[in-house]
Amino acid sequence: MSIAVCLVSGGLDSCVSAAVAVSRGKVPAFLHVGYGQLTQEREEQAFEAIADFYEVQRRLCVSATYLEQIGGSALTDRAIPLPEGELDRPGIPLSYVPFRNANLLAIATSWAEVLEARQIYIGAVEEDSSGYPDCRGPFFEAFSEMIREGTKPETELSIETPLLDLRKKDIVLKGIELGAPLHLTWSCYQGTQVACGRCDSCRLRLRGFAEAGVIDPIPYETRPEGGCD
Repeated sequence: MSIAVCLVSGGLDSCVSAAVAVSRGKVPAFLHVGYGQLTQEREEQAFEAIADFYEVQRRLCVSATYLEQIGGSALTDRAIPLPEGELDRPGIPLSYVPFRNANLLAIATSWAEVLEARQIYIGAVEEDSSGYPDCRGPFFEAFSEMIREGTKPETELSIETPLLDLRKKDIVLKGIELGAPLHLTWSCYQGTQVACGRCDSCRLRLRGFAEAGVIDPIPYETRPEGGCD
């Protein structure tokens, strides 16, 4: 069985992406990157819980807090207020961390080469995401070419995006189908004890569970109408 490096933030999408890797018979190596986000400690807690659930032996938590120093995002710069969630808001939201996925994939590629892994799994979602430019298919195609050009000749490493074309509803249903520990995940951009229910991430997640006809198992401060209370 081949090793797959799974980028696991602790959120819903990354958990289900990792579950897909496990279902395909991969030996998972879990990677978590902290970058100074508001809920960094809570996300790391979720990462460890999911890794324990899957009895992952290879797990790595690294720091990329230079992204906090760079700023430019409401998730990393405390001077930029995090706006209320608005799922139909045009443009790129303030929660976008500039070029984050490229940084995460670069770290994953380095570790994958050391482990002689064959795949990197990332829970990126294009259709039902918040409009982040580094969650699109062309971005991952371009990064795959960079991996081919920038790694050892014998390295065979692909980027797997099993959720890329799914809606949040379908991700919830896929997670349930695979027995993923959705109750251990954390998606809120600002809450650490109870999810706020108001940020973009919470609203996307709640809408996905509602459309799937399933109650979201994590606690919320508020569940907007249609949140499958």
